Amino acid sequence: MKNNSAKIYPGVSFGNNFILGDFSIIGEPPRGRKPGELKTILGDDCTIRSHSVIYAGNIIGHRFQTGHYVFLREENEIGDDVSIGTMSMIEHHVKIGNSVRIHSQAFIPEFSVLEDDCWIGPNVVLTNAPYPRAERTKEFLAGVIIRKGAKLGANCTILPGIEIGEMALVGAGAVVTKNVPRETVVAGNPAQIIKSIHELKFPDGGIVYPGEV
Repeated sequence: MKNNSAKIYPGVSFGNNFILGDFSIIGEPPRGRKPGELKTILGDDCTIRSHSVIYAGNIIGHRFQTGHYVFLREENEIGDDVSIGTMSMIEHHVKIGNSVRIHSQAFIPEFSVLEDDCWIGPNVVLTNAPYPRAERTKEFLAGVIIRKGAKLGANCTILPGIEIGEMALVGAGAVVTKNVPRETVVAGNPAQIIKSIHELKFPDGGIVYPGEV
């Protein structure tokens, strides 16, 4: 379904059954590129909610959806069944796997990698600049890697180049300064390992993450 208030640049292709919210912009050319120079592809059953902006050069899978005011910069690779919450910012040259959930007001900078099934809580900040505002800052940018099934709690911050292991859980408000091993729980500032995910139990004694190995 098209929307007369949305703006679609040349070079954009949609799959079937797409929805564009009011005042959304698709295919915005980045600086130094002409309209239509970079192809933008969205798969079937995508929903782009109002005031979201998707720059040119994005390759996006099926059943993608945004909240409102989502900003997606150029030349990202995004899999199927990905959801990005309201007012989140995804910079350029980011790789996002299948079934990834990014909640509201998250910041994902360039060169980040989010593998399949990972979960990014609200107000999470990934970083990539070890030497901000230095003369050679861009030479040493290092994206964060979030491995398959890892989960980042609300308001946590991940420092440049850090790897969060498969199925790991980062507690709310943590500041992660070191790589996190797979299947561990970390919390605090700086974040420390506190237990295995297999030790987590619900109040009634049930296992929180059964079978995640």
